[in-house]
Amino acid sequence: MSAEDRARRLVRCYPRSWRERYGAEFELLLVDDITDRPRAWRRTLDVVWSGARTRIAVAARAGADGPPDTRVRAGLGALGAAVAAFLALGIAIWSQLAVGWQWSAPSATTTRVAMMAMTAALVAFALLAALAVLPLSVAVARAVARRPRSAMTAGLAIALAGAAVLIAGSIHFGHGWPGTGGHPWADRDLVPGWIARPCWAATLWITSYWVHPHALAAFPTAELAWMAISPLAAGAIVAGGALTLRRTPLGARLLAHLARLALATAAVMGAFLAGASCWIVADGPATHGLFRVGAIDVVALAAMTAALWLGARAAARAVRAVRAVRAVGAVGA
Repeated sequence: MSAEDRARRLVRCYPRSWRERYGAEFELLLVDDITDRPRAWRRTLDVVWSGARTRIAVAARAGADGPPDTRVRAGLGALGAAVAAFLALGIAIWSQLAVGWQWSAPSATTTRVAMMAMTAALVAFALLAALAVLPLSVAVARAVARRPRSAMTAGLAIALAGAAVLIAGSIHFGHGWPGTGGHPWADRDLVPGWIARPCWAATLWITSYWVHPHALAAFPTAELAWMAISPLAAGAIVAGGALTLRRTPLGARLLAHLARLALATAAVMGAFLAGASCWIVADGPATHGLFRVGAIDVVALAAMTAALWLGARAAARAVRAVRAVRAVGAVGA
């Protein structure tokens, strides 16, 4: 690619609002730098990192200046995106530990504590998801009944199609789970195999093999295809769900209920992150063993920390906006 094309691609690491204000000038600076230094990986890494930080900052303030009900939705939307990223990385780490857990008891106490903490947090995530999905499903069903041919219906179809692909593929490829045939021991039943298998398969694409193409080439073709399709299916669930909920009328009571769940969700994210940190920080990198800490785990921990920061801020903003909505209602009454 030309220097202009490379600069234009790098600038896209930043959010649209930032590009509209600073993009043209920054692109010219990048063109000059690329011309002088055609191969500079530090420049690329710096731009990608700065762009990610800017995106997080912009997402954290999304809708912060709008009316109270808009701020509630914006806060919940930002939290949903943060939770989706957090769980994808967190389940990948948990699935990695679950494989070793099936084969033998961990020798380090920190690993045992980490696994128990993350498993308990995942159970809490499931309960919170049920408490949120049930009333939202009722609201969506009512809205679809009133407007069966709206963009909301299209978003719902996208989300359901993504969920169908992800569930079917995870069950199918879960039969190749490395934890099958492990040795029984006292706490092995903490991680049921029928849950760990699809979780492992759904996050199979989160792997360091992407930077080792020769090793990746040894994977079966069907498995490589699944590693490419599964993140797209997960993205379809998130994007379709966001489109659906953005166009679904949500009452003040439902928004208040979701805001309360948002605070609890941020707390559970913190508990899960503490468990993962307990394993990664205390055990450190190892050269062998079933519970080996890899570089990708450290990167995932950093990304999960950023997601928790974004999610906690979004949850707090949603709660403040709900209070503002109630205050406006009280004044109106």
